[in-house]
Amino acid sequence: MDYYSVSQMADKWGISERSVRNYCANGRVQGAFLTGKTWNIPENAVKPERKNKKGN
Repeated sequence: MDYYSVSQMADKWGISERSVRNYCANGRVQGAFLTGKTWNIPENAVKPERKNKKGN
C-alpha cells in the first residue's frame, strides 16, 4: 500500500494542509499514522465529513 503526505492529500481532497493534519490528529482518517512529525495517509483514505456542515 502506498502512503501520501499531508500536502498530497490536501491537493487530492481540495482542502488545506492544516485541515488534513487536524483530521489525522483527531483520528478521523482511517489508517493514518505518524512517523516522527510526518503523517502517513493511505492512498485510499476517504475524506471525512465536516462536523459543522449545515443540514438540508
